[in-house]
Amino acid sequence: MDNNTINIPTMAELAAKDEQPEILFWVGCAGSFDDRYKRVTLAFVKILNAAKISFAVLGPEESCTGDPAKRAGNEFLFQMQAVQNIETLNAYNVKKIVTACPHCFNIIKNEYPALGGNYKVLHHSTYLQELIDQGKIKIQDGGEFKGKKITFHDSCYLGRANDIYEAPRKVLESLDADLVEMKNCKKNGLCCGAGGAQMFKDAEKGNKEINIKRTEEALATGAKVVASACPFCMTMMSDGVKNKEREQDVKVLDLAELVAIGNKL
Repeated sequence: MDNNTINIPTMAELAAKDEQPEILFWVGCAGSFDDRYKRVTLAFVKILNAAKISFAVLGPEESCTGDPAKRAGNEFLFQMQAVQNIETLNAYNVKKIVTACPHCFNIIKNEYPALGGNYKVLHHSTYLQELIDQGKIKIQDGGEFKGKKITFHDSCYLGRANDIYEAPRKVLESLDADLVEMKNCKKNGLCCGAGGAQMFKDAEKGNKEINIKRTEEALATGAKVVASACPFCMTMMSDGVKNKEREQDVKVLDLAELVAIGNKL
């Protein structure tokens, strides 16, 4: 990693200098530990640096939000994890959080307030749209995605759970790409098959895996890029593309990666 171009301060480092960042970037478990999603983390950090946004991460002080535990039915473990995070966030007087994970976004935004964690929480699709609208990120003539067919897979926790459909599409439109919708999209979007802690267990018996069905819908659009905005969705859609042996000509990319590539970051 080139430390001259990638600057990732921690809240502890800024607090030691008596500085407060504009946003806390909540990296999440996937963004920290999953090799594929680490690339999304770096892409988003490059965008923040290019836009000259004051931000910080918790680093080793960040732990799981408790979302998988809650979805799997372990309320006790969820509350233990959530309270620990809330104590850390409140100690740093955090006001605004941005995350690339819809699961982290949903639970911090909607379920942390009941436990004493009140913050302005944004998903990175909304934040990227704001940066583009404010002119802090400029994509020159759409970059390499100009005119290319791209389809967007709606994350359940981003779409149906929080009614965020337009922000990610506006980000894709800024690339001057040809946005093609799948048969099931927006409020009728099809789950990738990983939500509700399904990611961590074997699928129930059936005649087809749900991520294969969703991948078939994506491939039917003729798109060469399947855009996603969730680490769970990225894993499931990538597996689906590999199952269809199309990984050579169809790429699964996060919105942050698309914007970073479009800006040659």
